[in-house]
Amino acid sequence: MPEHSNPELPPLPYDYDALEPHISEQVLTWHHDTHHQGYVNGLESAEETLAENRESGDHSSTAGALGNVTHNGSGHYLHTLFWENMDPEGGDEPEGDLADRIEEDFGSYEGWEEEFRAAASAAGGWALLVYDPVAKQLRNVAVDKHDQGALWGSHPILALDVWEHSYYYDYGPDRGDFIDAFFEVVDFDKVAEEYEKVSGRVE
Repeated sequence: MPEHSNPELPPLPYDYDALEPHISEQVLTWHHDTHHQGYVNGLESAEETLAENRESGDHSSTAGALGNVTHNGSGHYLHTLFWENMDPEGGDEPEGDLADRIEEDFGSYEGWEEEFRAAASAAGGWALLVYDPVAKQLRNVAVDKHDQGALWGSHPILALDVWEHSYYYDYGPDRGDFIDAFFEVVDFDKVAEEYEKVSGRVE
């Protein structure tokens, strides 16, 4: 059987207190070290179950393990992007090709942001800006949990986690305040890098 690398929790790309006062050190510590680690562990466990079932031929637990792969795998991948989408020096608007594409697909940056905020307010898990390679355009999607409501084939380039564990300690039930805080630290340079990569614009 082919060798597969085990999923690993990536380190934060900044210190745990680097996003204060917008996101507290306590929230980042819990969110990264406990919640994200939990999805990594869940993915690894599900992969082990599937490997054992393939070996034994007993697939009585396979359906549940497959569901755990998509739930925990999506949680792991989206959290990794979420950390990378933020930076202590963030908060500016996009520039260059990404800015042009946002204006083309949404009419204006303001139009995109308004729609993204609506997705973040309504989602039961994540608001994502994705590149749809079939339609060759950017789209906002509201995803419940980690894997319900996604568009097949699309590539997330910006992820905002709106599960309550992301903001309740800092903001209580005021999700809108947390969304405001996210825009104070969002790193559109990183989003632009992801866009260039998945849209095929990298030379």
